[in-house]
Amino acid sequence: MHGTIGPVTDRDGATAHGSDFLNLRADDVPADGKADWLARQVRQAITDRRLTVGSRLPATRLLAAELRVSRGVVTEAYRRLAEDGHVEGRRRGGTVVVAAPPPPPPTRAQPPSHAAPFTAPPDPRVFDALRAADARVDLTPGRPDLSAFPRTAWLRAERSVLAELSSADLGYGDPRGAPRLRRAVADWLARSRGIGVDPDGIVIVAGIAQALTLLHPVLRADGITAVAVEEPGSLGTRQHLAHGGLATPPVPVDAHGPDVAALRATGAPAVLLTPAHQFPTGAVTSGERRRELLRWAADGGLILEDDYDAEHRYDRPPVPALRSLLADRLCYMGSVSKLLAPALRIGWLLPPRRHLDALTDAKRFTDLGSAVLPQLVLARLMETGQLERHLRLLRARHVRRRDAVIAAVRTHLPGATVHGAAAGLHLTVTYAPDVPDTELAAAALTLGVKCHPLSWHRQLPGRPGLVLGYAADPPGTLTEGVALLGRALRSLA
Repeated sequence: MHGTIGPVTDRDGATAHGSDFLNLRADDVPADGKADWLARQVRQAITDRRLTVGSRLPATRLLAAELRVSRGVVTEAYRRLAEDGHVEGRRRGGTVVVAAPPPPPPTRAQPPSHAAPFTAPPDPRVFDALRAADARVDLTPGRPDLSAFPRTAWLRAERSVLAELSSADLGYGDPRGAPRLRRAVADWLARSRGIGVDPDGIVIVAGIAQALTLLHPVLRADGITAVAVEEPGSLGTRQHLAHGGLATPPVPVDAHGPDVAALRATGAPAVLLTPAHQFPTGAVTSGERRRELLRWAADGGLILEDDYDAEHRYDRPPVPALRSLLADRLCYMGSVSKLLAPALRIGWLLPPRRHLDALTDAKRFTDLGSAVLPQLVLARLMETGQLERHLRLLRARHVRRRDAVIAAVRTHLPGATVHGAAAGLHLTVTYAPDVPDTELAAAALTLGVKCHPLSWHRQLPGRPGLVLGYAADPPGTLTEGVALLGRALRSLA
């Protein structure tokens, strides 16, 4: 007799019986890897929308009895689904589906051209081309775990905000952003980044990209026509600055941070840095280099600090932001894109006091201020501690995923070196300089894996490598992706 699954409710409260739930049978349970198998079956059902957000899974005792497995097997499968962000245990409410992963890309009649995104030098539309390319495993850096977005907490906060909102709150507001969010951000930065700032000195922006866009005319009006950048450093940031008509002379970065003597040699009056977790190498700017940077700024230089993922740290203590040491010669930028989701388009800009009015005007004439409702919801998450709880969940999950990538690199890319493992959402892997990294990335894409060649993020010649994001996928998928990278490298050797 085949076992079937007992009743389960869908998001409308209707009850499905027996074989209506996934058609799982006791005879289909493998001899080994039972929890893996069950988690995979449920995950696939969530992906293809047979299980929708709000669906309640069977009780562990009932499901174990129906499948003729131990209760521990079902508990372990549910635990893995919870770690992936797909389900959430609600005590008496049972285990409920809270997030669905994006569906796989549609199959195309003709295979796409995989080499196109990896032209050199990269075109400004290169990121769009790579996002549009089909792939089984996406290791591109900068992708947070969107399945972990705290939907329940967000909805609860949104209901609370709407219940408290006055009609006047729905009108045009301060172009610097909602005062409530600016206060919450000031408290958040004081606790997490060691920054003391008056809420009136914060401008809420649509992410770091908009912060840079607002800065372009303000910098030029201040006589700044060049902003030095880290080498290697973010291609996207470099493209933003170039689009604003600013030159981007490179400043080499080593294990201790930017070479300040080289910065002085560029003659650039401003520099853009990622000192807490350098992109893409992962270097942390040392105390000595910080002191050198402060001396450079005291001589008239302006530092733009991009604190893009500083909350994500695992094997080292927190590193305070440069802004905590210097305010009048530093412009600080942060956002929730890597903490919650890029789609929210919420970030903050802390400019030197002398630039505050000009940047407020730039924000005013760009969009009259960011959307107020999501600002107030985010403020609520910060005020209630929900954002910190979410961050703790992410850190534990990211450690397991990072460790899976490092183990897979050792197995499938022997001789490669891993950089920047102590923090962040990505690793950089360098390997013997026999194969150009653009060729390797193109070969990997033909096998169904997306990643960034390290050379994209260079202006000067350097050792080839790959930049691999690990935050968005479970360990098994990451291991598969690195194995395919090894296969691609061997095919080109």
